[in-house]
Formats: sequence, C-alpha cells, structure tokens
Amino acid sequence: MDDPRDFSKLKKHLHERLYWKPEEIEITQIAGGFSNLTFLIETPLGKFAMRRPPFGEKISKAHDMARECNILVALEKASYTKAPKPILLFEDEDIIGAPFFIMEFVDGLVLRNRNPTGLLPTADEFEQLSKNSIDCLLELHQLELNNSGLIHLGKPEGYIQRQVEGWIDRYFRAKTDALPEMEKVADWLKSNRPTKENVGFIHNDFKYDNVVVNRDKLTEIKAVLDWEMATVGDPLMDLGTSLAYWAQEDDPEILKMFNLTHLSGNMTRAEVIRYYDLKSPLVLSNMLFFYVFGLFKVGVIAQQIYKRHKQGFANDPKFAALIQVVNEAGKKAELSILTEKI
Repeated sequence: MDDPRDFSKLKKHLHERLYWKPEEIEITQIAGGFSNLTFLIETPLGKFAMRRPPFGEKISKAHDMARECNILVALEKASYTKAPKPILLFEDEDIIGAPFFIMEFVDGLVLRNRNPTGLLPTADEFEQLSKNSIDCLLELHQLELNNSGLIHLGKPEGYIQRQVEGWIDRYFRAKTDALPEMEKVADWLKSNRPTKENVGFIHNDFKYDNVVVNRDKLTEIKAVLDWEMATVGDPLMDLGTSLAYWAQEDDPEILKMFNLTHLSGNMTRAEVIRYYDLKSPLVLSNMLFFYVFGLFKVGVIAQQIYKRHKQGFANDPKFAALIQVVNEAGKKAELSILTEKI
C-alpha cells in the first residue's frame, strides 16, 4: 500500500495541470482537527490549502470532498466573503489515496486550545471577538439560499427529526462504554423535539478553532474553515452546537479542550443567547433543547473518533481521552435538563 503522506504523485499531477515544478512544491500538514485533514501547499506562486479525508476508515458522508468543495462554490455565489475560494477538485483516489481539493490559503491565526504561537487575545479583545463570532454565525444563518444554490445542499423539511434520530443511531453504533447519561439524554431528545422548524444555511461546527483571525487585529475574523458538515436546516440547531462547544470557566476541564471561550472576556452562553436573540428574527424560547442536542452531538462525535482509535484507525494519543468527553458531555446535558439551565 502506498504511503498516504507520499506526495510525489500529487506534485507530478500539479505539474501536469498547473505547470508547478515538483521540486518547488512543499506540502506539510497543518496541525489540529479531529476529522478532515488540511495541508499547506507552498509554491513559487504562493500558498494554497488542500483538504482530504482522515487516514484509515471513513466513518460518514461528512468526508465527501466534492460536497465540501461545492459548498465553497455556492458560498462564493452567495457573495459570502469569509470562505476560502475553491480552486481544484480531484475525485481520483489514485493520486494521494483519497479524493481531495485545493483551495485558497487564508493566512492568519487559528485560536486552538493549545496555541503554538502563544499569541492570545486580551480579555477586551476576547469580548469583541466573541461578539464578532456570533455576528459571523448570524450572517451565515441569514444567507440567501435559492439563487446561490445553497438550498440544494440539504433538505430542511424534517431536519430536526432526522438529526435527532441520526445522531442517536450513530451513538449506539459507535458505543464502546456504558454511559447511562448519554442514553437518558437520547430518550429526552426524542420526547422533546420542537415541532416548529426554521430554515437557513448552517455551518454545523462553528467555533474558534474553525475561524482564522487577523494576526494584527485579533478581534477580526478573516475566514471560516471546515465546511464539511455545512447544510441547510434549522439555524438554532447550529447555535445549539456552537453553545455546546462554548465552554465557560466553570465547566469540566475536558469540555474546554475544543474552544478558548472559557478565557476571561468571552461572553457566557447566556450572553451569547441574548446577543443572538437581539439580532435574529427567530424565536429562541426552546434553546434548552438545542443546547442539549449540541452536547449530545459533541459526545457522539467524540465517541465515533474514540471507537476508531480503539480499532487502531486513529493513533493520535489525544484520541484516547475522547471517551471522557463523551462522559462529561452526557453528564452536562443531563444536568442542564434537570436544572433547565444552559
């Protein structure tokens, strides 16, 4: 089997398609992320980014490279300026062992939980950045759907029901440990599903480590990344997922691993909801359901990756801790249901 990190075929292909000399191309993986992988391609003409599925077993349609590339095309038609521009799509697996696409590289800072540069916003900057990030989410939720073609990316009717049933099914298929809280939350979600649905474009994984901020102005968002799960559905499901990632200072430590929102200056989850409510025409009276769903979804994503780790497909040592994420997400969701507090 070919080494998936051997890019000699890719360099040859890029020479044939774009006339880039193989010896002048440098390809390195960009750190971070639990799902689709991003690589930096450096050439004499500038920097580009490549997206490919994770190595090993494919676990869902979320790794569909053509779909993710088409989302970027539709966002460009919708005049959305914070998505990288798509350049080339390669569905041929013979080149690097999987389909992939190349897109614009947006230079800036990604605020990961373990920031290798040590550069972090101040409390005042975080306060503004947290507001700007919710403004960014609101902009996505209010994009024009029909003329851009975004409407064709999903089936909004019955979206909430499909999501609830789908994520519950994924959990039980990926289950490795007995975690009663997750199963109780699954039952609650089925019994408390809202009947009214809203329609909008949604990112489905919106958090700090999926945005690029300006290195010289840390409150400014230059780009939004990782569109693999984007679709058309209820924007409040998207907000709920973002809230699940929006860790606060008093949350369990393991749930702070995905986002830097627990640092001083950031809005609390309650403040996020109030801020979103002020700028959105949607009714947010049932946010408890959407937040609990978000926590359950975060738990299931962690469970799926943890199972892949147990099976030997995801060898990064950090994946071993993900079962604790599942456990704490389930407990946090059950506590939120009992206390009716987000």
